[in-house]
Amino acid sequence: MITLSKKVCLLGEFAVGKTSLVRRFVYDLFDDRYISTIGVRVSRKTVAVPIEEQLAELTLMVWDLAGSEEFNRVSMSYLRGAAGAILVYDLTRANTFDQLYNYVLSLYKVNPHAKVVLAGNKLDLVDRHQMDTGKAEKLATELNAPLFFTSARQGEEVDNLFRHLGRLLVS
Repeated sequence: MITLSKKVCLLGEFAVGKTSLVRRFVYDLFDDRYISTIGVRVSRKTVAVPIEEQLAELTLMVWDLAGSEEFNRVSMSYLRGAAGAILVYDLTRANTFDQLYNYVLSLYKVNPHAKVVLAGNKLDLVDRHQMDTGKAEKLATELNAPLFFTSARQGEEVDNLFRHLGRLLVS
């Protein structure tokens, strides 16, 4: 069996749910309390992904990066070596979407061939959504990136999000 390890960064503004997505994916847990990530938190999970006609064990080293101004100070060093990234925005706060392009530009400066996926998080808070899907679909098309609508609280599409990125990293 082939074994691989890839670094993946979660990028997005404060409180979009990056840490909750990681916690749901790695530990299948959710916690309502908001604790801001300072710097970076690294988690790891191994998943099986198909490569050609066999399965490989892919260890995702998931770097949960702080958002906004904290990110700007340290971003380039944290992004070094990342094979891919999940760009996360909050469906209940439209302004969190507007910064995604800056995050992906920073990523591509350091890793021009990195794979990205987009995640509109907090799908479960449907009565508070501020985003229509058109803007997100347009950016996804522009970046040639899959778009997922996730709920870290309920676990909806979280596993698929990470596993899809894993498949992109080995294809």
